[in-house]
Amino acid sequence: MSQSALELMLSGNWYDALVPELDHLRAIARRAVHAHNVCPPDSRGPIAPELRALFKSVGAECTIEAPFHASYGCNIVLGDQVYFNAGVTILDSARVTIGPRCMLGPNVQIYCADHHRDTSKRRAGIERALPVRLEADVWIGGGAIIMPGVNIGSGAIVGAGSVVTKNVPTGARVAGNPARNLTPS
Repeated sequence: MSQSALELMLSGNWYDALVPELDHLRAIARRAVHAHNVCPPDSRGPIAPELRALFKSVGAECTIEAPFHASYGCNIVLGDQVYFNAGVTILDSARVTIGPRCMLGPNVQIYCADHHRDTSKRRAGIERALPVRLEADVWIGGGAIIMPGVNIGSGAIVGAGSVVTKNVPTGARVAGNPARNLTPS
């Protein structure tokens, strides 16, 4: 029996992102994200109930400022006391795990989708998804981009505007495009 597009997506295999099964999941996410983004902050609380229900799991005392965007939402796991500043975008076609006490600055972007290199397959919507993980106490500066498959170790700091293409060790400070380790040896 062949796997569904969702099963292929979550297993890291190539899949067709343009099928109705995934369109339906993205539509659910758009509604929850919209509810979060348009609800008055005093009514919404730190996370709108629709967005909280969409996520795989949400720890205690998390805050997501509006606007926020997620492509699926159901693949996002938040530890306790996670903070997202305004404009965070998570394209969660794979699991995105944000550890406890992580802080994401404004306009941080996390991408899981890796599009096919063959142009005809890319035009047809063929992609794969690689998980992203931020361990505990990570700080991501404003405007940083985290690429598919990246793991960022506990206590690491990613400088504003950086493009992180490789794993970041525990406690490291990285910055630049591509991000390079700034931690003294």
